[in-house]
Amino acid sequence: MEAARLPSTAGKFVVVGGGIAGVTCAEQLAIHFPSEDILLITASPVIKAVTNFKQVSRVLEEFDVEEQPNTMLENRFPNIKVIESGVKQLKSEEHEFQKQLTKAKRIMIIGNGGIALELVYEIEGCEVIWVIKDKAIGNTFFDAGAAEFLTSKLIAEKPEGKIAHRRTRYTTEGRKKEARTKGDAANVGSALGPDWHEGLNLKGTKEFSHKIHIETMCEVKKIYLQEEFRISKKKSLTFPRDHNNQSVSTDKEIWPVYVELTNEKIYGCDFIVSATGVTPNIEPFLCGNNFDLGEDGGLKVNNHMHTSLPDIYAAGDICTASWEPSPVWQQMRLWTQARQMGWYAAKCMAAATLGDSIDMDFSFELFAHVTKFFNYKVVLLGKYNAQGLGSDHELMLRCTKGQEYVKVVMQNGRMMGAVLIGETDLEETFENLILNQMNLSAYGEDLLDPDIDIEDYFD
Repeated sequence: MEAARLPSTAGKFVVVGGGIAGVTCAEQLAIHFPSEDILLITASPVIKAVTNFKQVSRVLEEFDVEEQPNTMLENRFPNIKVIESGVKQLKSEEHEFQKQLTKAKRIMIIGNGGIALELVYEIEGCEVIWVIKDKAIGNTFFDAGAAEFLTSKLIAEKPEGKIAHRRTRYTTEGRKKEARTKGDAANVGSALGPDWHEGLNLKGTKEFSHKIHIETMCEVKKIYLQEEFRISKKKSLTFPRDHNNQSVSTDKEIWPVYVELTNEKIYGCDFIVSATGVTPNIEPFLCGNNFDLGEDGGLKVNNHMHTSLPDIYAAGDICTASWEPSPVWQQMRLWTQARQMGWYAAKCMAAATLGDSIDMDFSFELFAHVTKFFNYKVVLLGKYNAQGLGSDHELMLRCTKGQEYVKVVMQNGRMMGAVLIGETDLEETFENLILNQMNLSAYGEDLLDPDIDIEDYFD
């Protein structure tokens, strides 16, 4: 259905976008105003629905995201009218990606965010060349230590043995202040969206499980189709034989597409997956409107999700939070924040309509995100990568290879952030310690001592 052919429809509230933020906002408005028509305009016959929602702690929440026909939304909320505009056809039943993958011998994944991390781990039986512009994987979520912890899982041929706990404190210059190891020092070795891929058969043609080569600190320079590459007379490389031996022999196989990287290497592959992040889709709203825009290209919103124009609110990927944030919160374009922003935007719209006042939602007090990467539970809290803290902070680490990785960001004796990988059971305790800003100087490294039950300690 084309937008121009839509019948003229009016409603007190119009929500544009069938993603998590838009759907959550529409649902909340439908609850607040049961006698009003809530219009949801979406360019797709499917909407993103939050399912299996679970409040893990005061701030942390887990949920799945499912694509559902927009009729499901109208069935649940009779006063929501979904208007499908701008879409010609979506063959949602044909699972295009899975079909392509079943025939693939080699693919290239470009990007270093959550989708790329999940894809790289879930795809089996297919050579994967992973191109990232950073030094280490998962740069959005992890420091180099956590990246190394996860990479070892990615390239492991067999389950890894348990290694003694190592607890280390670092300053921001990377200078080691102190390191204590429990157990025999000779045994010490080297020191993450909802499951969108669940139920997908991400298997290629080869018999092996994981075969991944990572090209770091580079980007795509040029893409050649088969005939273009033949005419160019350039040479492509074979898949490197193993993680340590970087093979540079010429590839004799003919591929449908070739990718030249900025490090001058060229690889052929069956297809390319671009997983390079989110760009706020503001273009449809700019013509004739004078919105204030953020540096990242989003529509600026204040602490009530209100844009610079009267009666226009924004939430999710399209918006840029321009209020003075809590010291331990930052905006990231994730499904968790889309749900929180959509829910809060609806509350603010309802309050403005009814003439009520409303306080900032508690979810914006602390950045909190839980996900799963490489089959590890991953919890990110507060300034987990010391975002904006400058050099005035230090890190405390605890790592058991193949089992858990715990990193805490400390500033002036107070916990400012944490990364928890594995089943650590520390998320609720650390969430409380970050929120209450208790001075933990007296505890020193005992804070991460695996022999101390820290949950009981701070109850």
